[in-house]
Amino acid sequence: MTSDTSALLPALAARAAHPEGGGVCRCGPVQTLADRPDATVVRHAGTVAKAHAPETEEAELGRRLATAAALPDVLLAPLAPTATPLHGRLVTFWPYGAPVDPDDPEAAPWEAAATLLARLHRTAPPIGLPPMRGPAKAARAVARLRAAATDGEDPAMAPILRAWAALPAWARAEAPMPCTPSLCHGDLHLGQLVRHPAPDGPWRLIDVDDLGVGVPAWDLARPAAWFACGLLPPDEWTRFLTAYRNAGGPAVPPDGDPWPALDVAARALTVQTAATALAKALTAGRPLDEVEQDVVDACARMTSVPAQLTH
Repeated sequence: MTSDTSALLPALAARAAHPEGGGVCRCGPVQTLADRPDATVVRHAGTVAKAHAPETEEAELGRRLATAAALPDVLLAPLAPTATPLHGRLVTFWPYGAPVDPDDPEAAPWEAAATLLARLHRTAPPIGLPPMRGPAKAARAVARLRAAATDGEDPAMAPILRAWAALPAWARAEAPMPCTPSLCHGDLHLGQLVRHPAPDGPWRLIDVDDLGVGVPAWDLARPAAWFACGLLPPDEWTRFLTAYRNAGGPAVPPDGDPWPALDVAARALTVQTAATALAKALTAGRPLDEVEQDVVDACARMTSVPAQLTH
């Protein structure tokens, strides 16, 4: 499936205004929420239209949509059960939900995120659901970093690539994930939560692109990594972890040290974050900012993964 990106955005705007097809709506503006190579998202009134990455497989996306529709108390349910082809991309339609306010960190819904994850992880995965794509996303971030270093290897690449090489093969998407029955989100961060109905309905998880069967610790790994890097205050990490445990989440033991369960995934998400940051900096011809440097420095502090955690 090829993608005509020049024509995609106006066509997507028209479909957001009329998901069932037809002419462009004149009753209000269309807002572009995201426009990246892997996703273009627009909103018209109460409808959000998302054009997925060009390589998205229709059958796998269909299974992920069906899973979201079957779990409306955890995942935002799609407006239509199948994707629509549009200019070489698969498009899905969703109700609009109010996102987390990035300017109000005090209101970050850590407890809600953790509770939703625990519910998701306790749900038996539907038969035929593909693997969770978290490790594959981390591998793509490292590949993009290597591609961005067109003038030779940047010194900051060395600790990132060393930390990546030290991970077990499954965390680098080079081998199957350890056998696990868990249903996972695959790309959890606060941008993946919305209130529906907007503006003050219950929180729901969004974005099914990486949804699948896998290691549930991956869904806790980004906040765990932020905490380990000093980017997430200890009290917020404690709120998140406590809420997950209180909701019966299976990714970590119900008490005691959670890090043996989280270590590999947290390292992988740290490498992914650092690789993405450095690739963007190299592409833009700018130095790393303070936060980006902190994540690269965290990669430099990583020693080899303990042998008992590599399987």
